[in-house]
Amino acid sequence: MLKGRIIKNISNSYVVKAGDNYYDCKARGKFRNLKETPLVGDLVTIDEVNNYILKIEPRKNALNRPHVSNIDIALIVTSLKKPDLSLNLLDKEIVSIILENIKPCICFTKLDLLDKKELKEFTKLREYYENIGIKTFTNANLKELKKFLMHKYVVLTGQTGAGKSSLINMLDNTKNIQVDTISESLGRGKHTTRHTEFYQIKDIYIADTPGFSSLLLDKYTDLEIKNTFSEFKDATCKYRNCWHLKEDGCQIKEKVAKKEILESRYRNYISFLKEVK
Repeated sequence: MLKGRIIKNISNSYVVKAGDNYYDCKARGKFRNLKETPLVGDLVTIDEVNNYILKIEPRKNALNRPHVSNIDIALIVTSLKKPDLSLNLLDKEIVSIILENIKPCICFTKLDLLDKKELKEFTKLREYYENIGIKTFTNANLKELKKFLMHKYVVLTGQTGAGKSSLINMLDNTKNIQVDTISESLGRGKHTTRHTEFYQIKDIYIADTPGFSSLLLDKYTDLEIKNTFSEFKDATCKYRNCWHLKEDGCQIKEKVAKKEILESRYRNYISFLKEVK
């Protein structure tokens, strides 16, 4: 028996890296009875002779979409144009990543498609996310991004067509991962990644995953959602348990009016609470 980590999953087949060797494995039938599904990133014990996964170690975290576990950093790849920037989807991803005990960071792509006015607005947006504690990058400063991701297990997440596969190709031009064009009729990208896999780029293990255009938060509570908005935590509202909705004397609403809190963040907060209720 050997211990290793699942680094790739296609259908019911799992590639497990144990030491310097790779094993194509199947999951034992007992996992179906236990209602457990092995995930890419799982630490496992395998029967290397018969090529079976025998045991899954407890996970420190897991994401349902994409299906990965034991992640150090979730890098949200976010397109500014083609497909257009969706701050609602970006904030949803941040919420779900934080609630799964994973550190989020953002890589903005397609800056070259912005005009001067849009670029100025983007700079302010980027500074805001940095100020609330979320590290941001662009695909124009890959040296800094590589340094940040060193020695980490990283998952790329983001909407279809944002440039996740392209980013991996830029980080390591030997990977040659398939990329595709944006669908003009739908206004979003086409799915090119059909499976979940960790790619090794020097000392970084990075997982490219199928993209998506929507994300649900219904597994979380309203209080969990509220607690992920770090800019709300030090508010001194009139009411101790203020939800920052219709209460009077709400400091958060005052800060939104003064543009000290990004209006889109506040709108998204309200919509997320409605979704979980």
